[in-house]
Order: sequence, then C-alpha cells, then structure tokens
Amino acid sequence: MKRQVTLFSLILLLSLGLLAVRPGNSLAARSIASPKGADKDMTAKQLELRNAMRKLWEDHITWTRVFIISAAGDLADKDAATQRLLQNQVDIGNAIKPYYGAAAGDQLTALLKDHILIAADLVAAAKANDQAKLADANRRWTANADQIADFLSKANSKNWPDAGMRQMMHDHLALTTNEAVARLHGDWAGDVKAYDAVHQQILMMADMLSDGIIKQFPDKFK
Repeated sequence: MKRQVTLFSLILLLSLGLLAVRPGNSLAARSIASPKGADKDMTAKQLELRNAMRKLWEDHITWTRVFIISAAGDLADKDAATQRLLQNQVDIGNAIKPYYGAAAGDQLTALLKDHILIAADLVAAAKANDQAKLADANRRWTANADQIADFLSKANSKNWPDAGMRQMMHDHLALTTNEAVARLHGDWAGDVKAYDAVHQQILMMADMLSDGIIKQFPDKFK
C-alpha cells in the first residue's frame, strides 16, 4: 500500500505541478472576490443563479473529495462516488445551456468528463508504474485543463479573460492536489486544511462564473 500511495502522489505532482497556492493570492482570487455585502444588491434572479452555481461547484469538490478518500482507501463506494462525480459534470454543463445553448453545455460537460477520465488514466498508469502512459496522460491532463479555460473565455471573453480563467483552473488543480497528497500521506490535519482552501477557492470561482453570466445577459436577471 505504501508503494501505491507514493506512486499516486507522484502522478498528482507530475500532472498538476503541486503549486503552493494560498487562497486569495492568485490572479483568479484577486479578480473574482465579491465585495462584502454584494449579495444585498442582487435581484432575486441574480441571487438564484449565484446560489445554484455555488451548489454545483460545491458538489464538484465534495464528490471529488469522496472519490479521493475512496481511492486512497480502496473503499467499496469508489464506483458510486465516481458516477456521482461524473453526473456533476452533466449538471454543470446543463447550467450554462440557458445562456450559451445546448451544444455549448454539452461541450463543457464533455471537457469536464474528460478531465475526470484522464485522471483515472493517471492513476492506472501510476499504479502500473508505466512511465510512457504516465507521460501521455500528463500531457492530455494539462491540455484538457487549458481547453476548459479557453472554452469558457471564448464564451464570455469580456468577463472571463483567458489568462484569468487559466489561472483559476491551475489554482483549483493545485489546491486539489494538495488535498489528495495530504490524504494519501496520512497528514490528516493537512488534509482538513487543504480542503478548506479548496472550498474557499471554489466559491470564488463559482461567483466569477455567475457574475460573468449576469453581466453578459443583464436582461435575463431583471
């Protein structure tokens, strides 16, 4: 088991870079933090979208965490957790369809599902200690993260600039890596701290997405 944990940690380090990210220090965090009390000035429709977007992305980190725990411990619920995590990608894609259309929503879902499935390839390659497959999966993982950022920026370039979106994705991946590595190494205090950081960043990310939609389609939120 110790050898598997070491290999799994290695693949996470290779694929995500294990950036030392502190919440609030990144470009994405600086650009998307909502002013204190901003919710008070929102219409009912604006607030409904913000809460829905937060719920979707909180589900994302919750089921990612369940998957990490299940995979690390080889628990019987891993497949169920995986299916729920994949469903979350469908839910996120469906959430943008009212604004960007069905094709765009399906495309986002496909990109997000690829993100998860490539992660599974990374785990398999790490456990098999297959360096060729490891390198290939790492390349695809990195490209996929940038594709998600680029897709979102293209949909709303004024409010979601590409550089900020890529930074946001890199921050999310790095913080999730910190969480997974702490769990796999049995650093329970670090594991809790890492998840708190993931949670803080994902709320800022969700708010950036909902705020961008509101600014792009103001007539839908009167």
